[in-house]
Amino acid sequence: MQSPSLPTVSSVPANLSSLEETREETTLARASSPAVPRNRYVVFFSLAIVGCAIDLLTKHWVFRALGMPGQTEVYWLIEGYFGFQTATNPGALFGMGGAAQLSWLFALLSVVAALAIPYWLFYHGAASDLVLTIALGSVMGGVFGNLYDRLGLWSAPGAEGARICEVRDWILCCYGSYTWPNFNIADCLLVCGAALLMWRAFFTTTPEREAPPSKV
Repeated sequence: MQSPSLPTVSSVPANLSSLEETREETTLARASSPAVPRNRYVVFFSLAIVGCAIDLLTKHWVFRALGMPGQTEVYWLIEGYFGFQTATNPGALFGMGGAAQLSWLFALLSVVAALAIPYWLFYHGAASDLVLTIALGSVMGGVFGNLYDRLGLWSAPGAEGARICEVRDWILCCYGSYTWPNFNIADCLLVCGAALLMWRAFFTTTPEREAPPSKV
């Protein structure tokens, strides 16, 4: 009976070496990503949590005070220009895509954003940039604030149990005969975050990273 022979270097499958190379390249790519300072976690999650909390509290207070849309008149702070008026929106920012049938799509996009943003910031090291961290922390606060409403986690005042899958808006701005679509604090966070991202893209430069050393 022939005794089994031990595997030699030449008998190792070729794809094993390629697998090792892939692992080394992945390790080098991660090592080349800038380290994320701990205070970036504080900045990002503070903006996201506090921003979301302010949005939900203001919605709750205003809808308790003024009731559902159509129940009260506009509460003017500056007559004819700025005031509070409750409204609900099944669509996206400032009433865009307002079809109720698309509410699930906007909720799904919000969930995707809520997963992708922290992954990019902290796993891939983008949070080493303070401006990016502030901008996306604001965006995350707005995403969570409106996602809470889209998932139907609120009900009309005095009608607990009747869940509504629409976003609560309450800030009203007018100029002459033109009325801007009602919005909320979450919308403000989204717009400010997006504006900060645009400012960074146009007016700041990102230093180039050094390429990882090639394997000979």
